Amino acid sequence: MQTEAQARVGLVFDLFDVNGNGRIEAGDFELMAGRVDAAATGSGDAARGRMTAAFRRYWATLAAELDVDRDGTITLDEFVACVLSPERFDDTIAEFAESLAELGDPDGDGRIERPLFVALMTAIGFAPANTNALFDAFGPSEADEVEVRTWTEAIKDYYQPDKAGTTGDLLVAGPTG
Repeated sequence: MQTEAQARVGLVFDLFDVNGNGRIEAGDFELMAGRVDAAATGSGDAARGRMTAAFRRYWATLAAELDVDRDGTITLDEFVACVLSPERFDDTIAEFAESLAELGDPDGDGRIERPLFVALMTAIGFAPANTNALFDAFGPSEADEVEVRTWTEAIKDYYQPDKAGTTGDLLVAGPTG
């Protein structure tokens, strides 16, 4: 596994551990879904419902695949297997990426504006400075928008252990700016 992927998995674990108890649990995904829903200004109920369902599916998939001792929680050691075997999670990650991007594009024009992008990413728990650096790396238009597909692909790349030097690595770097 690439060093960058190891850093990404550690950060994602910390983000998913919303309550900070050192373990990922179903409640963590409910808390994060609520924060993202609150940040999804302009999105309709259907898009919000798909995002909540994607969070729940993400938890259910992680629990089924990684909760080795079946205690209803996932430790960091258990979570590392997610990055070591990403093919087990491709569909779940794709659903999550597409649902999140849909919230970022409530008008359906295929573009995401910076303020909403930053709001959604910080609701997940990413640092605002790193989130802005990521947005800049996507090469925004003069209207300060990026293409939905650019963000969706970056989310999927983020979970690939063989990838290094991806734009998503900006999220794990020390705070920028």
